[in-house]
Amino acid sequence: MAGMTRRQQLFADEYLVDLNAEQAAIRAGYSPRFARGNAHKLVAYSCIRDYLDKRMAEKDAKLVAKQDEVLKYLTAVMRGETESEIVVIEGCGDGCSNAIKMPKTPDETQRLKAAELLGKAHGIFRNESANVSVTVPVILKDDVHD
Repeated sequence: MAGMTRRQQLFADEYLVDLNAEQAAIRAGYSPRFARGNAHKLVAYSCIRDYLDKRMAEKDAKLVAKQDEVLKYLTAVMRGETESEIVVIEGCGDGCSNAIKMPKTPDETQRLKAAELLGKAHGIFRNESANVSVTVPVILKDDVHD
């Protein structure tokens, strides 16, 4: 990254591991004494801050589902195309049982919930309440001149 020394970049990469500025500075090769009093200043340097912001945005992009991903998933659930695992206890005689994992498609309740969420996302269930606007005239009466 332009404007950063090798040690500053190492500090920034270490900082992203645990967001602990002091420990990141020490792992990047700064002295413990320097790290204790100045690590927070490193995070504030504009070139380091820009680098950290860019890397955090990249991480967020990978970790956080986008709108189309959520809609595709809800559609797959609604259509019964997804599968999860459930544990079923199966008797095997003489008072013994085994727990086995079995695949399970979404049941009607799960499919209905997915359809409801999709409908809300697409604005299908708009509230059709009436908007009423009323204008009320205000009449002021002069009590003195009656």
